[in-house]
Amino acid sequence: MRKAESSSRLFTGTEITQASGTSSPGADEPILKRLRAGDEEAFRELVRSHHASMIRFARTLVKNLETAEEVVQETWLAALQGLGRFEGRSSLKSWIFGILANRARTRGVRDGRMISFSELPGDRDYEAPAVDPSRFDHAGSWREPPLRWDEPGPERLALSAELRHHLADAMDALPEQQRAVFLIRDVEGMSSQDACNVLGLSETNQRVLLHRARSRMRNALEMKLGVRRGKT
Repeated sequence: MRKAESSSRLFTGTEITQASGTSSPGADEPILKRLRAGDEEAFRELVRSHHASMIRFARTLVKNLETAEEVVQETWLAALQGLGRFEGRSSLKSWIFGILANRARTRGVRDGRMISFSELPGDRDYEAPAVDPSRFDHAGSWREPPLRWDEPGPERLALSAELRHHLADAMDALPEQQRAVFLIRDVEGMSSQDACNVLGLSETNQRVLLHRARSRMRNALEMKLGVRRGKT
């Protein structure tokens, strides 16, 4: 595989990727009808589906868990009050996460903690290689293709619980910008367009941040499993 082709394939495990999934705008119609009819159980279902992932996402943008919980509560209230203005141009989930991102940014400015996504080219992490260059040959192909760890097997199954914890730790260790993009794209399963809309990113910055996040996650898992550079 060419290095230039690897950005969307560097993370192939299934422990975290698209754990929550996303939906198309048309798929939201049934629950939207119930919500607009004042169905309280529909709202509880929505909260159960997205609340935990919203807290996790808010934690990348505000200073602590308590603030994240406050921002998410504000988001639910704003979403409920603004439901009549939802036009269905995006999925309901993406619309809610957009409200959350705006609320979290406002809170971040107020608390003196603001993550800038627009200064990426000046970031030293941006300038460093996302993947160790020695892992590619002179033609830009992998010397040894990345090994898969999502194939079934007794050892993989035994490690699955431990790997989930390791994945969570590796994700928490990502730089904040990368973690936010990784959460939106690979955990929540949103499209690149939705990620750009939610985070206020250009397509180029979104792509670079996601590539780097996936590279770091793959490296963390390879080190944990001992499969890199001939380890067993």
